[in-house]
Amino acid sequence: MSRSFKSHLSDDIATVTMGNRIAAIIEQGAVIYLHGDLGAGKTTFTRGIVQGFGHTGKVKSPTYTLVEPYELERANVYHFDLYRLGDPEELEYMGIRDYFSAQAICVVEWPEKGGEFIPVPDLNITLSYVGDERNIVINSASERGSVIIEKLNNLTSE
Repeated sequence: MSRSFKSHLSDDIATVTMGNRIAAIIEQGAVIYLHGDLGAGKTTFTRGIVQGFGHTGKVKSPTYTLVEPYELERANVYHFDLYRLGDPEELEYMGIRDYFSAQAICVVEWPEKGGEFIPVPDLNITLSYVGDERNIVINSASERGSVIIEKLNNLTSE
């Protein structure tokens, strides 16, 4: 059963906080696709997820390296940015399948550039600008994604 969640994010702090909430809910692994225009807040949202899993340093976009790994106590988080990917087949050469274990958290910016070399997501998240603020829409694409959204809806309705 597909579920969805929508919210308004007033600024970068609210965007990071929403990433923190998602991190707090995920119990074991997830594949998260991030959609949105350049500058829509995908990396800011990812910062919230990575910090939510315990990272205290900077979180930068892996635009040139394609992946930034964060090996943390609670989980391994891999932040992918496929914006500059020339050909999806390049992902096979870098061993992308090794990152997508059942326990890892994989956050993928620009997933449409990955083709069939990246797995189906648990969550599809779209960030969009509304003036100086953002909207976020989260849709489940798997049973695990539906559970995450159900918990998120319960958390925000309390």
